[in-house]
Amino acid sequence: MNTIRQNNRVLSGMRPTGLLHLGHYHGVLKNWIELQHSYECFYFVADWHALTTHYEDPSIIAESSRDMVIDWLAAGVNPGSSTLFVQSRIPEHAELFTLLSMVTPLGWLERVPSYKDQQEKIKDRDLATYGFLGYPLLQSADILMYKAGFVPVGEDQVAHVELTREVARRFNHFYGREAEFESKVNAAIRKMGKKNAKLYQNARKRYQEQGDTDALSIGHALLASQQNISLSDRDRLLGYLDGQGRIILPEPQSLLTVSSKMPGIDGQKMSKSYNNTITLREEPDSVTRKIKTMPTDPARIRRNDPGDPAKCPVWGFHQVYTGEATRVELSKGCKTASIGCVDCKQYVIDSVLQELRPIQQRMREYMNDLSSVDAIINEGCEAARDVAQDTMEEVRKVMGLSGRK
Repeated sequence: MNTIRQNNRVLSGMRPTGLLHLGHYHGVLKNWIELQHSYECFYFVADWHALTTHYEDPSIIAESSRDMVIDWLAAGVNPGSSTLFVQSRIPEHAELFTLLSMVTPLGWLERVPSYKDQQEKIKDRDLATYGFLGYPLLQSADILMYKAGFVPVGEDQVAHVELTREVARRFNHFYGREAEFESKVNAAIRKMGKKNAKLYQNARKRYQEQGDTDALSIGHALLASQQNISLSDRDRLLGYLDGQGRIILPEPQSLLTVSSKMPGIDGQKMSKSYNNTITLREEPDSVTRKIKTMPTDPARIRRNDPGDPAKCPVWGFHQVYTGEATRVELSKGCKTASIGCVDCKQYVIDSVLQELRPIQQRMREYMNDLSSVDAIINEGCEAARDVAQDTMEEVRKVMGLSGRK
């Protein structure tokens, strides 16, 4: 494993708490499918995370885990391009979570915005637990375990990645200081050759003395291109460039994703909590019924009453499924009452069914061959655990726990 691959790695997961719906497809899965063409992607079933809110009845977690992977595969996630695994089958996640908790201030967890927000939103469950307080740190362990360079998140999740960066920085500060660090750095610089060594020293000076972030980027790129230095030397030089010790757990970057515009059948955000979803496994008759019974502009009581698309929940579906030219035509028809709500909804019904048809066909194929699904999961778990074991071997060593076999 080299630094370039580490920096090009993406880590993301989903909690298995029920059937996936169109909101998941448009908000997460389509992005995952796109990312796997450009990054080394690790996608995981976050079953331990699901326990933070569903600990009293975990049956849904067991039922949903394999089904969720089937939905990923049917949607287009490619196991040949991405590593798919189950969080709880990589026990190193729990170990790293425990070790990181030793150095993470309690206040860092209490200030994560989603902590109090979720307690307010999910009042039907007792979330005054250590697991719920600590789940952002478990997320950090998930990310840092694979030394992911990027984490795809919406704006509301950026705080979690920032916490991970702070945790990594604190960990590296405590455990990245090694004996004879400067002499090892100087030896590594000499291995780069005179020209590259000069470029590196110049980039370090510009960054540390002038705060030139472009120089930092230049230094990182220079180190990534070096073939004559070991991974350990590269980590030392990265730390020296940044003004700290050897980097053991690299800081990830947020990879901002476009927020899903997928509304629910009531006009709110599509969510299981609101019971307003269309699942990826929804039968065609059910899709048709749900969309046909969606509320519309209250002003359109009769067929010949003009309406306002902005006040109609169905219009949110058109934003996702209908082309601009057709939307212009439908908007005009709604405002002049030249088209009725039934006809307007039919455009959405046809588009949703067309989108789901190939997904559901692939879904049936996987469900008829569960052994192949299990093989994909097993292979992904083995690959993920190989990486996790390498990371933990290094973490244990710097924390003075290397005697463990």
